Amino acid sequence: MLDIIKAIVIGIVEGLTEFLPISSTGHIDLVNSVIKLDQSKEFVAMFEYVIQFGAILAVIFLYFNRLNPLSPSKTKQEQHDIWQLWFKVIVAVIPSVVIGLPLNNWMDEHLHTPLVVATTLIIYGILFIVIENYFKNRPAKFSSLNDLTYQMALMIGIFQVLSIVPGTSRSGATILGAIILGTSRYVATEFSFFMAIPTMVGVSILKIGKFLLQGGTFGGEQWAILLTGSVVSFIVAWISIKWLLKFVQTHDFKPFGWYRIILGIIVIAVMIF
Repeated sequence: MLDIIKAIVIGIVEGLTEFLPISSTGHIDLVNSVIKLDQSKEFVAMFEYVIQFGAILAVIFLYFNRLNPLSPSKTKQEQHDIWQLWFKVIVAVIPSVVIGLPLNNWMDEHLHTPLVVATTLIIYGILFIVIENYFKNRPAKFSSLNDLTYQMALMIGIFQVLSIVPGTSRSGATILGAIILGTSRYVATEFSFFMAIPTMVGVSILKIGKFLLQGGTFGGEQWAILLTGSVVSFIVAWISIKWLLKFVQTHDFKPFGWYRIILGIIVIAVMIF
């Protein structure tokens, strides 16, 4: 029962942070340093990633009609635009497969530490503030997802590779990259959502496969923990996504930058004292 409560807490943290540019993996690492599931190391490593699938389902449900090119209610032009968007998403994910996948295990073994998380939280927090200040009075060049080119999609995908370092934030890296390339905050945010679908589905399959190959099994308790965390992350992510889309229409990302810096400093202070 205690592990179910822990799964609920971790699911809330995952749902809140997966799409906000503050690093879900970094926050979960920090939570795990305080409350740890009483399960095998292999199961915990798998659980931390697979509950992200619950958050991804929130995107799929929220955007299902808009992202469905086979919907009979869509015109031919709308269907064409949706297919083009999916092709761009696939192009954007390629760098993570080519570069990030081979480095994934090494990163998991060596960089999931409070110091790394704190450092990247601070670095990218500063970057958010600097970049937002730089683009403050510069109008976005691209205010529609249809404006994105395949070259831009690939470049945003390269930025996503940076997120393999814990504490970076997948959404944070892709949003920053998109803004630097000239998109509006809203376009950057939505494209980050859509990139998450194949990225996190692929990671979830990879982590489950690794867990099973290591001899891991799912008993009743493990299924309950995994499903609880995933369902909670789905519900909280649904709320978080809707809130973020409203927020970026009237605000910039500097508050997230300051939050990252303050949290990073707190983590380092705790480590020292």
